[in-house]
Amino acid sequence: MDIQAVLDKTLPGLGYEAVDYELTAQGVLRVFIDKEGGITVEDCAVVSNHLSRVFMVEDVDYKHLEISSPGLDRVLKKPQDFIRFSGSLIKLKTRLPVEGQKNFIGRIESFEDGVLRLSFDGKTAEIAFENIDKARIKPEFKF
Repeated sequence: MDIQAVLDKTLPGLGYEAVDYELTAQGVLRVFIDKEGGITVEDCAVVSNHLSRVFMVEDVDYKHLEISSPGLDRVLKKPQDFIRFSGSLIKLKTRLPVEGQKNFIGRIESFEDGVLRLSFDGKTAEIAFENIDKARIKPEFKF
């Protein structure tokens, strides 16, 4: 069974978003969840208890389950992520060069019709969603 499919089917009904997951060689299954307002320890416990039962029924093979918030440097994987975090500073790597570069640190201006508009260094680039290899929020601290 596809773990992402199980997460996408199960978590929204509980009020959570499946941000990402990873399964280590040692059998640790880490699931990163989010919701408006952030994640608490209680949220992690609720999701852990629920997913333990779901994974047993779906015959998902793992040794240890960890549930976590995505953190301040949350990964952006889906088009909806870029829309939700419009205005945020991000670190992004493309598969193919855009305007002669593959690594960017910039602010999300918009995401429409599968194209990310990113402002960086006084310039603006339009990057096709299919060309995005990795993207994460770059935390900003204001003092």
